[in-house]
Parts: sequence; structure tokens; C-alpha cells
Amino acid sequence: MAENKTILIAEDSSVILNLTKKILELQNYKILTAKNGGEVLKQVEAHKIDAILMDLNIPVKNGMDCTREIRAHENKTIAGIPIIAVTGNANNYSMEDFKEAGINDYLPKPLDFDMLVQTVKKYTVEKE
Repeated sequence: MAENKTILIAEDSSVILNLTKKILELQNYKILTAKNGGEVLKQVEAHKIDAILMDLNIPVKNGMDCTREIRAHENKTIAGIPIIAVTGNANNYSMEDFKEAGINDYLPKPLDFDMLVQTVKKYTVEKE
């Protein structure tokens, strides 16, 4: 179940952020937010996060750089957080780029909310 699962949404558009947050809260996820790459790193160090929805075009540090920093973190739990890229410019990246940065999956914008819920669930269900 989604109870007690925390999702960090890294998104600088308040409209997308609020919509995504509401959708996931309806699924009983606890939501943390970050409006830029600097906040993302603070959040992962301050909280136990089960998955990150990472907009690739956030200010301060873009999503690809944030992902690389998280993957290189000395705390293995933090380094292993599933990261789902969210981007309107998926065409600018290949799956190789995503894999190289350490991104687990990606969702194109505009977001398909059913796909969003399915993808988040895929990375947050307890492994039997």
C-alpha cells in the first residue's frame, strides 16, 4: 500500500506540482516538494524518500545533474532512491542518457495521471 510512502516531487511549475501532488495524495502518498535542484538534495538528506519525480528542467541544478549527485551519494539508501524523470523534452534525451545519469524511468509531459500513478506504484510497492 501507498501508506507511509514518501514521494519527492521536484518541479518548478506550481500548476504541475500541485496537480501531481493532489493525484498522489489521493493514492495515500506523503508528498514532499522541491522547486529547484538545490532543494532536492536537501530533501533527500533530511527525509526518508521512497521515490523522486524529477523534472529535468528545474533551476539551480537540472534533473540530470541532481540524479547524478544522488546516485553518487555516500549513503547507499539515498543513492538507491528510484528516480522517475518527468520532462516535456524527452526527445532531447535518449534512454542511454537516462540510464547513464541513473534515472529508473521517465514520464513525458503533459502528464498522463494514470501512467503517473502506475509508474510511482511500480517503484514503491514492497518487494515480496
